[in-house]
Amino acid sequence: MLAEKGRAKTWEPNSPSNVTRAKGFQSVSFPHSDMEEQKENIQDQDENKSPGESGARDTPHLKTACSPSEPAVPPLHREFSDPVYKEIALANGHINRMNRDELRAKLSELKLDTRGVKDVLKKRLKSYYKKQKLTLSAAEAAKTGMFYDLICVVDFEATCEENNPQDFEHEIIEFPIVLIDTRTLEIVDSFQEYVKPEINPKLSDFCVQLTGITQKMVDDADTFPAVLRRVVSWLQEKELGTKYRYTLLTDGSWDMSKFLNIQCRISGIRYPPFARKWINIRKSYGNFYKVPRTNTKLSSMLEKLGLKYEGRPHCGLDDARNISRIALRMLQDGCQLRDNEHLHEGELQSVPSSDTPEGAPPPQNPKGRH
Repeated sequence: MLAEKGRAKTWEPNSPSNVTRAKGFQSVSFPHSDMEEQKENIQDQDENKSPGESGARDTPHLKTACSPSEPAVPPLHREFSDPVYKEIALANGHINRMNRDELRAKLSELKLDTRGVKDVLKKRLKSYYKKQKLTLSAAEAAKTGMFYDLICVVDFEATCEENNPQDFEHEIIEFPIVLIDTRTLEIVDSFQEYVKPEINPKLSDFCVQLTGITQKMVDDADTFPAVLRRVVSWLQEKELGTKYRYTLLTDGSWDMSKFLNIQCRISGIRYPPFARKWINIRKSYGNFYKVPRTNTKLSSMLEKLGLKYEGRPHCGLDDARNISRIALRMLQDGCQLRDNEHLHEGELQSVPSSDTPEGAPPPQNPKGRH
């Protein structure tokens, strides 16, 4: 168990800090296994099939890290009477006719990232020119995609069997958070703790091998309500929901709609209000880069962006860091990350794109069920 309980001594959102690493995890190669398929099955069975954003397809899940990026750019207005939008349209047409080598040469000339497939490079170059053409003001801040000051990337690890029974109840055994600053486009802090399971206190050999979490780690850990209280304290120390607007981000729907939902019921506490809405990065990625659902797994998203997984797959903290890298690259490429899913009366629902983005409420300690 982490001796520091994931707590940061000092922190400001605009100044990077060292990220706490979990004990017992090493940066080694570890193949993806059947747990990915199990999570995919959960996603396929339970994800709401309505699109979370206008004209969007549903997308599934997987896990991955972070890199500094450029500020996001405002959306192209529908009004083309202003000459600036005609200039942007002409620039986009020229970019569409460029081949991959030409795109990489132009990006290199502009000192931009040259990694990624052709469609990603085109999107990156278009976003750059759009940003150059449009003059942003404070009044237009909401149009830049910076709806939140900070984003909490969460990726739980849970108990599992190699062949889970249909009624198997996954219990959270690792609670990691990676905090990213949408202005500086950096990871600024992290939290990580292990959690002691109560229904199935003994981990399966499959679970230990998959996650790297040992029996001693969970035996020495606290139960979920105690860990959640420290999570809330950590978020409060960061002044999230009071001084800074924030939201959560996950790789798929299951972390919140399944794992956290089930865990709160097992622990006899209410589902935390601050976690009722989140960004499903798979949906955001699929909609922004116009790729099918099958190409929104963690490994696929990283590959398409020209990134490689860093760390140990199924270490929750490493997975969250890799997911953060994808989110930061998307912000760099001009994506407007915003809540697209929420939990309503225990049911997963999509957030309409017409809704005004709101930050999560200030975190509060868990309350018991009545």
